[in-house]
Order: sequence, then C-alpha cells, then structure tokens
Amino acid sequence: MSSDDTPHFSEHAGPGRRVINFLHGNPTIIPFLVLVIGLAIFSLIVGKRFFHPFNLSLVLQQVTVIGMLALAQTLIILTAGIDLSVGAIMVLSSVAMGQMALTLGLPPEIALLAGIAVGAACGALNGLLITWLRLPPFIVTLGTWSIFNAFVQFWSGGQTIRQQEIAADAAILQWTGTALQLGAWRLTLGSVLMLGLAGLLWYMLNRTAYGRHIYAVGNDPEAARLSGISTRRVLFSVYLIAGAICGLAGWVLIGRIGAVSPLGGGSANLDSITAVVIGGTSLFGGRGSILGTLIGALIVGFFRNGLALAGLDVLWQEFSIGCLIIMAVGFDQWLRRISN
Repeated sequence: MSSDDTPHFSEHAGPGRRVINFLHGNPTIIPFLVLVIGLAIFSLIVGKRFFHPFNLSLVLQQVTVIGMLALAQTLIILTAGIDLSVGAIMVLSSVAMGQMALTLGLPPEIALLAGIAVGAACGALNGLLITWLRLPPFIVTLGTWSIFNAFVQFWSGGQTIRQQEIAADAAILQWTGTALQLGAWRLTLGSVLMLGLAGLLWYMLNRTAYGRHIYAVGNDPEAARLSGISTRRVLFSVYLIAGAICGLAGWVLIGRIGAVSPLGGGSANLDSITAVVIGGTSLFGGRGSILGTLIGALIVGFFRNGLALAGLDVLWQEFSIGCLIIMAVGFDQWLRRISN
C-alpha cells in the first residue's frame, strides 16, 4: 500500500482497530510526532539557541548529505532490500569527479556527469548480482562496499584534493555548497537539490505505475510477478536509480566539505538506514514514504544537535540514536503483527 493511500475501515471496526489501520496506512504520523515532541523538549532544555535561524540552517546543512543517501536507501528498502554500499558509492563518485577533472584534465562538467555515471554503474552492479544471481541484498552490498572502498583508495591514492585546487580549476564541483541568504536563514544549493529530488521521488512513488510496482514488489514479490510485474526489472532499476542518487550525493558531499576526501563518508551507510527506519519505512518492504525519510533525517540531525547544545558527550548522542532505531523497528514489527 502506498503511504498516501487512504485506509478502508470496516463499518463495525472498533476505535482501537481504526487507530491501528490509520497508523499502518500513514507511517509518517509517528515520526512526525517524535520530531515535534523532540523539538519541544530541546527548546525547553537548550533555550532560544535551539530555534535560532543559524542553528536550524546548520542542522539542515548537516542532514543534506545523509538525506540524499536516505532517499536512495528508501527506494531499496521499499522493495524489502537493503544497501550497505551507498556511502562507498557516494565517496567513489566524488573521487571520480575530482580525479577526472583535476588529474585527467577533463572539463569539470564532463567529470561531474561521469561521476554520477560511476554511481549509477555501481548501483547497476548491485542490481545485477541481486536479480540475476539471486544473491541476498545484504551479502551483495556488504561485498561491494568493500570493493568500492578499495577502488576509492586505489583511485585517490589516499590523498585529499584540497579546496583551493577545486576552486581554481573545477569550481562547479563545489556549486552545491553555495549558500543562499534568506534573511537570517542560510540555505545551501545542496539542500535545495535534496528537497527537489525528494519531491520528484515522491511524485514517482505516489503518482506513477512504476511507483506502485515498487510498493507491490516489496509487499509481495510473488503476487506482483503473478499480476504481470517484471520483478527483476523493477529491482534492477531501483538499484540503478539509487546508485545515480548516490552519485548526486557525491557532488553534494564535495560542496559540503569543499574538498574531495576518500574518508568523507565514514558513517553514511548506517546513518542513511537510520533515517529511513526512524522515518517509518518498514524493513520488510512495501510500506513507507519519502516524506517519512526526510522527517527521519531531521530527527537524527535535531537530536544530535540538541544533545550537543545541551552539553552531552557524543557517546550519548549515539546512544539516543540507537534507542530510536530499536524503538522504530520494534514498533514496526508490533504494527505488522497486530494488523494481520
């Protein structure tokens, strides 16, 4: 069922069943409430600093890269898969852009497109291994994560391309880091790109037949196949699109840090999964939304920011995020169990 589908209640359903059906059909409700409650608590603990436009703008900038990867991860998890290589694909794409533009001397615009194509090729490799060899997504992407990381080190030589070099010869690679000053707010073009991409994916999932096929494959692949959907083609295309999005995330990463670093995506894999799961997308596939993923990314960003402003150690920031993940998955399993 699409996240925006209106659930059909039985005429004689009790209030409890109506609530359960509503939550099952609208998975973004709980994450939204968690976000609102979290914002209220941190505003009381931290004070006016928390809602200062500079701080809110900073949080949005911080979640932009993870938000991009989480959008790619959402498509995959909706099909009941998972991709542990999204962070490595992002870094490999950014390294490809930098090396092609500054080492091989290609025009920066060509290097940019080639870097996105590298991301799409990595996603296609994952898709081929999963659909044609019928290997589990977890195992495949765990293996390609190591392979892509090895390519990152080989291609970059473990060296960072500095901000000054990029600004001098390939400024377009830093374009996503350009800031728009809207009064007291500071919005980067990378954040605008993320929001625009989220809108495009939302339309695809909720207003096209292809989007309905993605939900159908995640909900029941055998039933989808019997209804005439080419499940292999849908799965392959999802990993291909996700890889291309990771390539775009590599461009946003360069704009965010101003340089091309082989160490730029340290915890990106787990952070992207965290945002998707906390945002209400089911790890069992077939249920979730792009809006929920954006809310999940904001929850992660605001919780870390609020705890940091409150003076708590990074240790407790990770502890709180871990608790949120466990609660989100536990709630999803409980909701699936009582809905059946």
